[in-house]
Amino acid sequence: VVTVFTGKANCPYYAKAELLADYLQANLPNFRVHKITQHPDKWEQWLHDICEMNGWEHRESPIIWRELLDRGGKGLLLGGVNDFLEYAQHYYGITSTMLSEEMLDIAEENLQAYIAIEKEEEEFKSLIKPLQIWITSASAPICYQLIPLLANGEVFGMTTEISIHLLDTDQFKEVLCSIVMETEDMAFPLVRSISEHTEIDEAFIQADVIIVLDDVLLNHEVQSLENYIREVSEICQVYAPLIEKNAKSEVRVISSGKTFVNLKAMMIMTYGPSIKPENVIAVATSWESAAKAMLARKLNMNAAGVKDVIVWGNITGSNYIDLSHAKLYGYDCAIWGPANFSRPLLNMIYDSEWIHSEFLSAQSSLSSRVCHCVGMLPAHAVGTVLRYWYHGSPPGEIVSVGILTEGQFCVPEGIVFSMPVRFQNGNWEVMTELEINETTQEVLGCLAHELIQEKLVALQEIKEMHPYGADKMTS
Repeated sequence: VVTVFTGKANCPYYAKAELLADYLQANLPNFRVHKITQHPDKWEQWLHDICEMNGWEHRESPIIWRELLDRGGKGLLLGGVNDFLEYAQHYYGITSTMLSEEMLDIAEENLQAYIAIEKEEEEFKSLIKPLQIWITSASAPICYQLIPLLANGEVFGMTTEISIHLLDTDQFKEVLCSIVMETEDMAFPLVRSISEHTEIDEAFIQADVIIVLDDVLLNHEVQSLENYIREVSEICQVYAPLIEKNAKSEVRVISSGKTFVNLKAMMIMTYGPSIKPENVIAVATSWESAAKAMLARKLNMNAAGVKDVIVWGNITGSNYIDLSHAKLYGYDCAIWGPANFSRPLLNMIYDSEWIHSEFLSAQSSLSSRVCHCVGMLPAHAVGTVLRYWYHGSPPGEIVSVGILTEGQFCVPEGIVFSMPVRFQNGNWEVMTELEINETTQEVLGCLAHELIQEKLVALQEIKEMHPYGADKMTS
């Protein structure tokens, strides 16, 4: 037989009953106690449900009953605190002499203890709950390459389970089902579940991370720039309110793809004003990596030894590859040093004509290489940025991402602009301590002008679609 005591955490009568019960359990060999403490806000509903289930009539705190375990767990209601005091007096000759002031003090202690335990349990649950990852336009080749990177534990940690949600239109349902089936067949230890979604209303439910892969097919002979911007705006107009409604408040949104990655990030923030701007970034790592590879071929070295190449501006539009801070590690030259020894890249490329004529003018071909890749490079870029976001970037190393500007490097506020950042403690910060020369500053001004014009066109599209709410939305 077990006597069950349940009450509001801050109820003085519950405190009186449970202390008397503790005394009886300590002094009587066959008296067993089980306590169920409820938060004051949840008490009434819980009491209603337990009484309805057992056919009891009781409306106060506490409620006490006996579980007759040898009769299949049937509960025998004793009643409230007065009923229990009479029961203890009648059967055991013991009663409580606790004063009202003591009851109130203990009730307050009970409430604080309950809150602390509840918080501890929530933190523990958060450790075993899988991270919810949503990928839009999931039929894209990058998604196929991205899933193994997310699932192997290197991005989010070797003890973090994930649930992957693939979102696309109904016409790609078979593709999504194939990806789901193949992922399940691979039996990744850290993938709790993977699912496909074609109903837009169920998008981003409880999302921790959202990876936006949507692209528009560019054919300037058929459509104008304004039409493409309208298409991007329409996509974000659908996604952003759903992110606000369904995703977690601290959701992290990554804009990737081959076209308009800055604009997608900008429009998600515009259409979703409650989404934290610092939690939305555009990925520039593909361009960064391709530039490093091109430099490494020129220097006949491993591309992994090229560090701190900066991508400024419109990632999938007009950008500037800045080598003024770039360093070489492990470069075969006359001077050698330990693993952390580096040389300035510009000191090692003596052919300055090559930098200005071939490398900088080759940025269109660089963009072509990135845009025509089959998926490995952009998938690696997204995985790298997510790993840095959760675990920090290598100390001292520069990472380029598109972020909402706040006037850093004299770039106008309010546009998504790629610039150098560092990741640490789950956040990022712009490396404003970096010095840039006048030439670079002039280039940044031109790049900012292009993004401002792109934003103005997008806002004009918003006004046309929402003539009465546009001012409020974009202020």
